[in-house]
Amino acid sequence: MQMTSDWLTILDEVDELNTFVMNSEIVSAYYKAHTDVYASPEVAKVVHEFSRLKETYEEVQRFGKYHPDYKTINSKIRIKKREMDLIPQVAELKAAENDVQDLLDELSLLIAHAVSTDIKVPVSNPFFQSATGSCSTGCGTGSGCACSA
Repeated sequence: MQMTSDWLTILDEVDELNTFVMNSEIVSAYYKAHTDVYASPEVAKVVHEFSRLKETYEEVQRFGKYHPDYKTINSKIRIKKREMDLIPQVAELKAAENDVQDLLDELSLLIAHAVSTDIKVPVSNPFFQSATGSCSTGCGTGSGCACSA
């Protein structure tokens, strides 16, 4: 592949877009929320405890309901997750993560559709999936998703 002036222009525009995204209010809010969670020793402790419990949970899930601690670990992780989700800083971080994901999904769609509207872009928000009309050609589920297959 030859490096042409078109490629250099595209790379310059990608750098400009990257700078725009990194300096956006959405990403700044995410960094602030992330700092708020991990700057607080109490919140960081709860997050760390949840992470350790999650490792145990994942090991128990390998064996499923046949593991002797299956019910105990399942209830413990649900309780710890609920405790963690009720912390305001964690809730703000999750909301900020969702905002950043939506921004990236939107950008991905814009870039892909600038090339061709037939490009399928995986997105996390169902709003973006329906806005793209990705099922207008049929999804292969036999209209299970209400598309016009």
